[in-house]
Amino acid sequence: MPTPLQMLSNALRKAADTLAGDAASTHPVAASAVPEAAAAATEAESAPSAPVRMIDHYTKRAPDAQNTIDLFSGEWSSSFPEPFKQLDAGYAPLFEDPRIEWATSTLGGCEGQRVLELGPLESGHTWLLRRLGASSVTAIESNSRAYLRCLVVKELMQLQGTQTLYGDFLEYLRPCTEHFDLCLASGVLYHMVNPAELIGLIAKVSDRAIIWTHYYDQALLEQEPTNHYRLTEPTTGSYEGFKSPLYRQNYGHSLANPAFCGSSNEFSNWMTRADILNCLRHFGLTEIEIGWEEPGHPHGPAFTVAAARPA
Repeated sequence: MPTPLQMLSNALRKAADTLAGDAASTHPVAASAVPEAAAAATEAESAPSAPVRMIDHYTKRAPDAQNTIDLFSGEWSSSFPEPFKQLDAGYAPLFEDPRIEWATSTLGGCEGQRVLELGPLESGHTWLLRRLGASSVTAIESNSRAYLRCLVVKELMQLQGTQTLYGDFLEYLRPCTEHFDLCLASGVLYHMVNPAELIGLIAKVSDRAIIWTHYYDQALLEQEPTNHYRLTEPTTGSYEGFKSPLYRQNYGHSLANPAFCGSSNEFSNWMTRADILNCLRHFGLTEIEIGWEEPGHPHGPAFTVAAARPA
């Protein structure tokens, strides 16, 4: 029987295949190597769209959970836990994510704690944090479609003790004077233009952080042909005294994909694994545990970090 990590990895590989490969959708050179995908994208862009009638926004089906999920058909990333496991939604088991369970446990748990979550996507981790005992979760999502899916989940799962906000979490964090017991940033660091800033801002509002992210590793990327387009020359980034190389990643044609869940920018910058860890230390989160190493992740090497400020 596959382990939870293997299940998660297999789900992500399935997603990569379904989307015709991240490489083919995000880089013009890679796309040219897959002419069928490029031609289909061009045809889809040029095809005339049927006029939308207001009557088309009504349903004649009896109320049920699948009706609500189908409002965002083709956009879901998450699969649902019981008693909604039968729903036809996404592929990734984020509601039962072993990475978050491991990291939370490593940091001593979150029982009775206030948690800040950056980029909840579809509230899978929000639900999980509450199940693990968090007293409250404030989640901030800047993708309008993902935000609405979070609200669907909140109603469907009867999620209590949470507040989901629509907006850019950087604009929330920069002036923030609140302090949270824990900050969860899963799947967002590698979507930043200046990832060091995000790490610095996380360290400002919390003494404990959980980060799952991709990172730049030339040797590992060279081993996977579909990730060769990620190989790039570095520039230099800095934030409050921390400097490191940054490796630009362009979103390209994936910006037209309805399931896109990146950022409001057309590119991001990746850091190396070592620089991510050094940046955490620079901003005072020096007690670091690393788990769920995924050097062969289909979209680039990744890992989970649980970091804390010494008491």
